[in-house]
Amino acid sequence: MRVCFVFDCLYPHTVGGAERWYRNLAESLGAHGAQVSYLTLLQWDPDLGANVPNVEVVAVAPRMKLYVDGRRSVGAQVRFSLGVFRHLVIHGGRYDVVQTPALHTSLLAVLAARPFRHFKVVVDWFEVWTREYWLEYLSGLAGRLGWLAQRITARSRHEALCFSRLHARRLEQLGHRGGITLVEGLSVMPEEDPVPVPAEPLVVFAGRHIPEKQAPAVVQAVARARERIPELRAEIFGDGPDRGEVLRLIETLGLDGAVTAPGFAEADEVQGTLRRALCHLFPSRREGYGLVVVEAAALGTPTVVIEGPDNAALELVVDGENGVVARSAEPQELADAILRVHAAGPELRSSTAAWFRRNRERLSLESTLETLNDVYRR
Repeated sequence: MRVCFVFDCLYPHTVGGAERWYRNLAESLGAHGAQVSYLTLLQWDPDLGANVPNVEVVAVAPRMKLYVDGRRSVGAQVRFSLGVFRHLVIHGGRYDVVQTPALHTSLLAVLAARPFRHFKVVVDWFEVWTREYWLEYLSGLAGRLGWLAQRITARSRHEALCFSRLHARRLEQLGHRGGITLVEGLSVMPEEDPVPVPAEPLVVFAGRHIPEKQAPAVVQAVARARERIPELRAEIFGDGPDRGEVLRLIETLGLDGAVTAPGFAEADEVQGTLRRALCHLFPSRREGYGLVVVEAAALGTPTVVIEGPDNAALELVVDGENGVVARSAEPQELADAILRVHAAGPELRSSTAAWFRRNRERLSLESTLETLNDVYRR
């Protein structure tokens, strides 16, 4: 099987759930004998190479800024898509399957190149945006064009992967006529089941600092929760356009020393901090899956998520069993959720570990590989 992944990000040079999904999937398929290529933007030192085991990584466009003013750079996406189209027209005949995410212009490039080389197209629908969100994200004519492009690509001929029931339903409603496969196993599982360690009075956020993730709300929530738990601290990992607001709030609320924002960190450091944390605070209002929820549960650490119509991470949290569901990202709501986790004590950590053990196989990447092989050959 010859598989080509198309994504403008490559973990760990950029960090996120989709980045980890593609990196883990590419390496795993390569290790199982598939011939794997990965088309992306240049993000590494060309002299050192990308160094992805068992994967041929191809930079089809130069290094470019992925975000401008908190939004995906249209220029970078267009430049990348042109590189993808050119590569597939020339080399696409050597691939059986080309896999790429929806909501990226690279999908249009893949669909445009398919008639020249006749490869199978698999699309990862991490999210299906509502018309209202398109207008909020891009506004005006651009938002309406984005909504129209999503409808057109949803109805194109391809195999669709969805990572939550929420977005599978939305894709059906858009009129997708091909197969829709629900994929829930995105995680490379630890070798051993979690043994929770005693929690420190510590809250952890790990993710991009973009408006949808609502990282500044973590600072405000911790400030409120410290009124009841004076020793409470927080580590806010990640970077992005909202990082300046995070740092401003830390200073304004007098939390310097209690709340730190170290930026991006190595995976081992984030994992080690998360393992000993009271909870993983995840106030994102828009998620296609929520991989970090599973990663926290694999350590026995419960997660706080918020209610919202676009938040598929809700499907991964059972309130009171492996986390807490807050009604919103308002500081007091999040603070109350932190206090609930604190009051639940070791019992919540034990039930979080038990939830992970019960769901381990369903959420594992290994279980997904069998499903994907069926999709590829179908």
